[in-house]
Amino acid sequence: MGERTLAIIKPDAVKKRVIGDIIQRYEAAGLNPVAARMVHMSKAVAEEFYAVHRDRPFFGSLIAHMCSGPTVILVLEGNDAVKVNRELMGATDPLKAEPGTIRALHGASIEANAVHGSDCHETATVEIAYFFPDMV
Repeated sequence: MGERTLAIIKPDAVKKRVIGDIIQRYEAAGLNPVAARMVHMSKAVAEEFYAVHRDRPFFGSLIAHMCSGPTVILVLEGNDAVKVNRELMGATDPLKAEPGTIRALHGASIEANAVHGSDCHETATVEIAYFFPDMV
């Protein structure tokens, strides 16, 4: 068993029908999905999950976006899963993301940037427990 991280395919990417492409990129990089579910987040769930950003100016638009349609929530497992996923995602702003990254390919804006990924091992543990409490 390798390290685990949480990934969310955001509503903009689900709407664009690129779920399969994104999952294929995870698998090609050695990250295996070990849990997955499709969730249309309520405002309460999105606000609790992203509570760390509550005082930031983009909080309202982030919550609105995350509630705008279904998301695919995944637990990815592999060597250095957090780091590998962060590299696959690219910069938060798709316009600044390296070519070939998920956000450069499928993101449209800072909020509609196709995917979310845990930023460190500790965050991954908390985020996985939030959506998959039986995996902790």
